[in-house]
Amino acid sequence: MIVFRYLAREVLLSMLAVSSVLLFIIMSGRFVRYLSKAAVGELDPSVLFSIMLYRLPGFLELILPLGLFLGFLLGYGRLYLESEMTVLEACGMSRRRLIGFSMGPALFVAVIVGLLATVVSPYGASETNKIFDDQESRSELESLVPGRFQRQSNSARVTYTDSVSKNGLLGMTFIADRNKTNDRVRITLAESGDTLTDTERDQRFVILANGYRYEGLPGLGDFVELGFAKYGSEIARKNSEIRYDHIEALPTSTLWQSDKPKYRAQLNWRLSLPVLAIVVTLLAVPLSRVNPRQGRFARLVPSIIIYLTYISILSSVTSSVGEGVYSPLAIWVVHLIFAGFAFNMIVFGAFWSRLYNQIPMPTLSMLWKKSS
Repeated sequence: MIVFRYLAREVLLSMLAVSSVLLFIIMSGRFVRYLSKAAVGELDPSVLFSIMLYRLPGFLELILPLGLFLGFLLGYGRLYLESEMTVLEACGMSRRRLIGFSMGPALFVAVIVGLLATVVSPYGASETNKIFDDQESRSELESLVPGRFQRQSNSARVTYTDSVSKNGLLGMTFIADRNKTNDRVRITLAESGDTLTDTERDQRFVILANGYRYEGLPGLGDFVELGFAKYGSEIARKNSEIRYDHIEALPTSTLWQSDKPKYRAQLNWRLSLPVLAIVVTLLAVPLSRVNPRQGRFARLVPSIIIYLTYISILSSVTSSVGEGVYSPLAIWVVHLIFAGFAFNMIVFGAFWSRLYNQIPMPTLSMLWKKSS
């Protein structure tokens, strides 16, 4: 148990460090993207942290297997580099026992990833979709950013205000649009504005005070000027479709009861993520074995290439399953292929290492002589 705790602590600490860095990078990039949308009024700044919190499980379900893979490479690589693993092998630590000890952290991470993929992440995706739907259904007035000319995507109206109070009161307000009947330009300028809600009809109006309204065609001298003390205009809501049918946001129980290819692909993808954590552990243990003279990062780049190949093929096959090209069994075939590759390295690792060392590698001088 002392050796098991030592190895598990080494792997989990490395995994925690790598996963934290990867999570920080991914979440920073996504937060900047949402922040840019908030700057132009597409998102309310108050919901940014809620969105990031609900998106966190979706990030972790993919980051944790990669962090576990790199944790084994870095943790066990250090033990090989400092000859601690050699001492353990001299004291009776066989490769079979090392694999068994490695399954402890792997099963722990697999359980966490399974809970994230099947329960927590779909709930977070559902809540995120609700926030986005609520933001898209906001009225034009609610999305106003002071000091910026804004135009709705589904209308030609341009609105500007120099200030918006916490109570929704507007400062100096400018509204420009077109009359649909005669295509004349309408410009409204007011000192202040307020909102009025008709609860019975579910309509909202902006009430402008102390202003002028101009209507006419540019280039012609037929503009009509109208002064007003109070002027009301309906606030159109954005035409948004509630997206509660996103596959990523559906509960796992709903996917289990469906026979649609996309639903079956999403279900098997969620169930395969814990298996991914187990398989990458079987890959990482033999790949982490390095010669002290080679350095700690000797096999890091080839190992990362193997992992990227694994996850790329798995994602491609899952997409094909969703399109009905393959059966959901194809996803598990990918896991079996890489698991077989891992067992091959574990059982015949010494043979492949000897074969690799016996292959004559061309030196720079030999390559120079052949080229000349």
